[in-house]
Amino acid sequence: MDRRRFLQGVAALPLLSLGRAPVALDVASGDIARPHRVRPGDPGWPSDALWDSLRHAVGGRLIKLESPFAACRADPAAPACVELFRSLKNPYYIGDSPALTQTSVWIDAWTSAPSVYAVAAKETADVAAAVSFAREHNLRLVVRGGGHSYLGTSCSADSLLIWTRAMSDITLHEGFVPEGCAATQAPQPAVSVGAGAIWMHVYDAVTTKAGRYVQGGGCGTVGVAGLIQSGGFGSFSKNYGLAAAGLLEAEVVTADGQVRIANACMNPDLFWAIKGGGGGSFGVVTRLTLRTRELPEFFGGAFGTITASSDRAYQELLTQIVRFYRDRLFNPHWGEQIRFLSGNRVQMSMLFQGLDQAQAQETWQPLLDWVAAAGQDYSWNPAFQLVALPARHLWDAEFLKANAPNFIAADDRPGAPANNIFWAGDRDQSGQILNAYRSAWLPAALLEPDRQAALVDALYRASRQWEVALHFNKGLAGAPGEELLAARNTATNPRVLDAFALAIIASDGDFAFPGIAGHEPDVAGGRRKAAAVNRAMNELLKVAPGAGSYLSESDFFERDWQRSYWGSNYSRLARVKKRYDPKGLFFVHHGVGSEEWSADGFTRTR
Repeated sequence: MDRRRFLQGVAALPLLSLGRAPVALDVASGDIARPHRVRPGDPGWPSDALWDSLRHAVGGRLIKLESPFAACRADPAAPACVELFRSLKNPYYIGDSPALTQTSVWIDAWTSAPSVYAVAAKETADVAAAVSFAREHNLRLVVRGGGHSYLGTSCSADSLLIWTRAMSDITLHEGFVPEGCAATQAPQPAVSVGAGAIWMHVYDAVTTKAGRYVQGGGCGTVGVAGLIQSGGFGSFSKNYGLAAAGLLEAEVVTADGQVRIANACMNPDLFWAIKGGGGGSFGVVTRLTLRTRELPEFFGGAFGTITASSDRAYQELLTQIVRFYRDRLFNPHWGEQIRFLSGNRVQMSMLFQGLDQAQAQETWQPLLDWVAAAGQDYSWNPAFQLVALPARHLWDAEFLKANAPNFIAADDRPGAPANNIFWAGDRDQSGQILNAYRSAWLPAALLEPDRQAALVDALYRASRQWEVALHFNKGLAGAPGEELLAARNTATNPRVLDAFALAIIASDGDFAFPGIAGHEPDVAGGRRKAAAVNRAMNELLKVAPGAGSYLSESDFFERDWQRSYWGSNYSRLARVKKRYDPKGLFFVHHGVGSEEWSADGFTRTR
């Protein structure tokens, strides 16, 4: 018996059909009421004996969860709570804690809350058992890998959590052929990863150890499965395209508890949907296989902040920056971001691939010369820096600790693996609170000479309200043609294909949590900041109406989210959802099919 048939058999174990939750009756009409998922205390909530049956089915890996913050409400100054607050700045600590999420609160939107139970899945059979249990007993189901969801999709109170953290195996292939595709696809280098793997560890295996490249995410502690299902951008997406476009095959547990292989030859509709259709909507992805690429000789970065001495000088600086980007950086070599800050400042944090130090320096020289010639109108602080390093060392923990210690931070828990590092600039995201988060794809047409003035004016007016960041690697205009074609064959909003950047305007802050004295969120202040973020984005949207938004980095309160996230692809995604999850077992906020449910995912409304 092959592995897939064995897993399908496990999903049908008798213990998982020990009874269904009752369906409520509308006494007045005699009609069956709209389905409602059960909560603890409801008549249909599984008994202890049923939970024990699930525990037995998953090899004892069923965990009863409690909020780590509960005890802190009584004594926030207790040593255990002080240590908890400190540990929340370590994303590895949060990732290893099934009752926590990387974002703690979004003002007026959601607050992190643990599930009642978690299946700490170690193998696909554990996932299949948990899915079938949730379906049979009408439970709210949550799936979590890295726990980085800004929209709160990796947590829900009163639910069963499938926690894939331990499914983190990484296997390299010299010549991988997707199942069933031997007649149509040639073998190619690839890497297979479990659903719980994070990008820092995948880069370490693929690049540091094997000298290859795989297109993934920029934040190293983000989960591989979640990023692929969202579309996925990394620092070098301008050259290598969407992370989802590099998916060759996935193993998926669907709502019926079956284990399915999805690729271009088997279940191709499901394969297309999970390439950018959003995590947690179509099934539980348990394994992914991604193509790997030849590694360029160098990766590198250019950093620095220019301050203008007046508003007039700042406007001229914006004009120069837009022109410079269009002429020198709008190509597959350059990615990452330029930020337009308060105080008439422009901060550059750009990364490059495929150039050496001299070539990268030559690229930037026109802007450096312009600033120098302008005299006292502009100053660098911090000063401009440019560095190229052997590409194999970009995620090499030993090399970075020795040569770039200020750029990284490490998991400081006793006994933590040496490769548990993360970018120091990402520390603020760990345990963060969000006040607002909005994004918009800006069309490349705005870079044309006759449109640049309008773009500059919009950036100026927006930056008067709040900080604006242009993430150039998150728009695919300027990418190679084959990468645009591959991205077109994903579920991601087609707007990304002709966008030169994703504009992100957001407000966050350090850890806060309701009910803990001294750590409560500043709700009034958060609302003021959110209003400023909205004003800033509204200025940009004047020159990019209907821009579309990246679902992983978007507004919780997005009204037209179907169009914004997926554009013309939504109707096709809805059909795939109906085929593989007709009763809506899988629910996430603003996920495909979520319009048929209440905001908390417990009550069907259609």
